[in-house]
Amino acid sequence: MPQMAANDGLREEFNRWAGEGKGESMEKEHRPIVEPTLAMMQFARDEAVLDVGSGGGWLVRELATRVPQGRVLGIDVSNEMVERARRATAETKIENAEFMVSSVDAIPREDNAFDKVVSVESSYYWPDPAAGIREIFRVLKPRGSAWILINYYRDNPYCHQWAKLLQIPTHLLSGDEWAKLFRSAGFVRVAHQRIVDPTPTPESYTGRWFRDAKELEAFRREGALLVHGSKPA
Repeated sequence: MPQMAANDGLREEFNRWAGEGKGESMEKEHRPIVEPTLAMMQFARDEAVLDVGSGGGWLVRELATRVPQGRVLGIDVSNEMVERARRATAETKIENAEFMVSSVDAIPREDNAFDKVVSVESSYYWPDPAAGIREIFRVLKPRGSAWILINYYRDNPYCHQWAKLLQIPTHLLSGDEWAKLFRSAGFVRVAHQRIVDPTPTPESYTGRWFRDAKELEAFRREGALLVHGSKPA
C-alpha cells in the first residue's frame, strides 16, 4: 500500500506538470545531455527499447527513429503525460512507438522483453529505486543494458536545494550508491560517469532552481549522472 500511495502522489503531481506543458518542454532541457548518452548506447535497427518515465514522449519518438525495425515502449505513471505523448506521436509518421500508463515497479511486459532500457530524469522520483532497478533487470534480455541519466544526485552540490522546491519525495543518491543498486539487482559491467551540459549560460537567471546564473553554470559544469550496466548472458 505505501508504494501504491506514493505512485498515486507521483501521478497527481505529474498530471499537474502535464497540464502546465512541462512534458513538451523537457526535450529542450534534456536533449543536450541525452544525445551523448544515445551515442554510447549503440542501437541496432531491430532492437526493443523501453523508456521509463517517458513524459511527453519526445525521447520515445527519437528512439523509434533509431530502431526503425524494432519497437519502443514508453511508460509513465502520469496518465495525462501518456495521453499527450500518444497525441503528439499520432501526428507523426512513427509507427513503432507506443505508450502505457505504468510505474517502474510493475512494468507490463514479460521477462527478457527488451534489449535496452533508458530513463531520463525519472529515477530519483521512484518510491523504491532498488525495486525499480530489479524490475528493469527482469524485463531486459540477457546481454541487454540499462541506462539511467539524472541531474539530481548527491555528488553535484548545486542541485541539493531542489528537495525543498519539489512537492513530492525524492532520493538524493550518489553515483556509487546508484551503481550499488545496479550490482545488487544482478547487473554486471556497472559504471557511472558525468555528462556535461554544454548549454550556454544566460547572463542573468531568474528561475527558482538556482540562486543565480553563476550557480546554474556550476551545476551544468558538474554534469548529469549517467549510470549503466548489463544483464549477464
